[in-house]
Amino acid sequence: MAQSVGIKDVARAAGVSVGTVSNVINRPDTVAGETRARVPSAIERLGYVRSESARQLRAGRSRIMGLLVLDMGNPFFVDVARGAERAAREAGLGVMVCNSAQNAAEEAEYLSLFAEQRVRGVLLTPADATGRTIAAFRRHNIPFVLVDRVAEGTSECSVSVDDVAGGALALRHLVDAGHRSLAYVSGPPGLNQVRDRRTGALNALAEAGLGQDALRELPTERLDVAAGRDAGARLLGLADRPTAVFCANDLLALGVLQALYAAGVAVPDDLAIVGYDDIEFAAAAAVPLTSVRQPAVTLGALAAELLLEETERHGGGPAHEHRRVVLQPELVVRRSSLVARCP
Repeated sequence: MAQSVGIKDVARAAGVSVGTVSNVINRPDTVAGETRARVPSAIERLGYVRSESARQLRAGRSRIMGLLVLDMGNPFFVDVARGAERAAREAGLGVMVCNSAQNAAEEAEYLSLFAEQRVRGVLLTPADATGRTIAAFRRHNIPFVLVDRVAEGTSECSVSVDDVAGGALALRHLVDAGHRSLAYVSGPPGLNQVRDRRTGALNALAEAGLGQDALRELPTERLDVAAGRDAGARLLGLADRPTAVFCANDLLALGVLQALYAAGVAVPDDLAIVGYDDIEFAAAAAVPLTSVRQPAVTLGALAAELLLEETERHGGGPAHEHRRVVLQPELVVRRSSLVARCP
């Protein structure tokens, strides 16, 4: 195996000192023109790539931002990552994206990895409902911002969407269409987002003068299409089947739609569906899916910008004030919920 080219090799090829090569790379204005021209030529000829880890060790500041999400199989989090990456790139940083798979143990492992790598900061959508992994991570004194979660204290920033308002949008739409028997495919009950969307749904029922028994909950262990198919099968097995279902995210809704289609249940004629997130696949489904849209790219970008502000404070910049940014959701109505029923 060929040995990697080091800075000493570049210095030897250019006929200059190692210090001069370093100056050309990091402070070219301090090097005379003729010498400055010889170094890039040697770098190109030898294929030298500087060691970023060594540079960061000397500088004491990483150029990497960590991003830990619940499920990279969910297009919502892909869009969050796109927004974060865009903001980080504009600041000259890269993003290390990791997936906890909604597992608290994996979340703890990745947070330990971020600490070992001494990342500049972390964007985190927590999987651990107890908060223990975050508490352990705080000891490393690495700034972090909560994404798609409201910070409960004042020790960190957060960027989230008002999920209570989003749940209310979904149920209000279905109630206004005449539905009085509804279901909520809710996902893991330990997730704040799942609970908040349920709270919003119940608020909308109360506004309409309906009791909580008008909404039957079908929890799932995961927030994916397979869990949605399973929930759809359970829904079909109910003796008194609801006429509409609200799902905690679009992947669940797409799974429910698949189960209903396989059983010959017409959507929306026999059963209306509303999802949450408005991922790209929602509009492209066999029956285009009504969904509560979250501004995912904006969510990721704002979170990264808040983290960059805080890391500047850590680097000796102006004082940073922790903020909670809450964005508003939007209902996007498509064919999956358009059949009105008489109250």
